[in-house]
Amino acid sequence: LEEIPRPIQDSRNILKQGYLEKRSREPSFFGSEWHKRWCVLTQRNFLYYANEKSKQPKGSFPIERYQAHLDPQLRKDSRKKCCFQLFCPGKRSYEFTAPSPAEAQDWVEQIRFLLRDLSSLTIPCDEDEEEEEEEEPSKDRDSSDSMNNSQNSTLNPEEPELEGEDIYEVMPGELPNSQ
Repeated sequence: LEEIPRPIQDSRNILKQGYLEKRSREPSFFGSEWHKRWCVLTQRNFLYYANEKSKQPKGSFPIERYQAHLDPQLRKDSRKKCCFQLFCPGKRSYEFTAPSPAEAQDWVEQIRFLLRDLSSLTIPCDEDEEEEEEEEPSKDRDSSDSMNNSQNSTLNPEEPELEGEDIYEVMPGELPNSQ
């Protein structure tokens, strides 16, 4: 399923953009047709528009798990060295022609760089953020005296805390019930 095209909300996410020729999905009577499209690579998606001023993309797809490579077999004319392909097993492939071989190489390199980045990211997602939130209250309680009282940091986490008694208020040298 293709993602529903949406306009780009935040131009800071754009990594590369420019005109490319995109091969249409359905070949016409005369063979494959190439259409000039304004293409935009963001941190997560590849979008293509009718032109630079279009607000609504003609199509878009998440770039993750795609691969990019130069493909001179896509055309038989003088522009064959300007061609590259985006493909992902089990999904639609996209074929493009850049204005020059150097520009095609740049698109492929930018996409590969992004894909390497996406596959190597260890972004602290919701799970990690939830763990941090759970840890913060305990950090607040023991941070004031954990250096001076090593007994506080070696508590067995499996032992239940006694209700009503805050062991973190015990000062070094004091006994809990000597008051």
